[in-house]
Amino acid sequence: MATLLVQTNSTPMMIELPWIVPMTEEQFYEFCLANRDLRIERNSSGEVIVMPPAFSDTGNRNFNIAAQLWNWTEREGTGLGFDSSTGFTLPNGATRSPDAAWIKLARWNQLTEKQKASFAPICPDFVIELRSKSDTVASLQKKMAEYLANGTILGWLIDRQNRQVHIYRPHQEPVILHDPQRVDGNPELPGFELVMAKIW
Repeated sequence: MATLLVQTNSTPMMIELPWIVPMTEEQFYEFCLANRDLRIERNSSGEVIVMPPAFSDTGNRNFNIAAQLWNWTEREGTGLGFDSSTGFTLPNGATRSPDAAWIKLARWNQLTEKQKASFAPICPDFVIELRSKSDTVASLQKKMAEYLANGTILGWLIDRQNRQVHIYRPHQEPVILHDPQRVDGNPELPGFELVMAKIW
């Protein structure tokens, strides 16, 4: 087995393997299984993106986001929540891992057990991306546009550095909230509120 050593302190790295044809979905899945400690995505062109593990403070914020989404999901009962380690294969062929996601149960149940056990071929209904020190706002804005183009109905880009939350909905300009105390998911996620005190 060939081994590729990638060392990076803070920024994602694009891996180009010009002597290898683009990986199939099955090969990409095997590649991720063989590198479980890495955060790996793939864009719609088939390019593999290896990202460093989240810094501790970002990981804590991701945990707080996932916990709040889990609490609402358990009460609401019409969907499933997913954490930042989950990969989804979007309709455009990209494999993405939002920091938090939610999918309507009716849509999830249309997938086979085999599909659910891999990078499920489904775009989440709701996604959250939390900007870390290695992220640029522009790169996350592109991701949010990609999610919307592939079926997401609500997306939140949380920019801790500027204390802003960018709200994305299909066919609308993003709305930017400045230093909000809470962000609500109405009407797409009725009753869900993200308390920002432990996110900032």
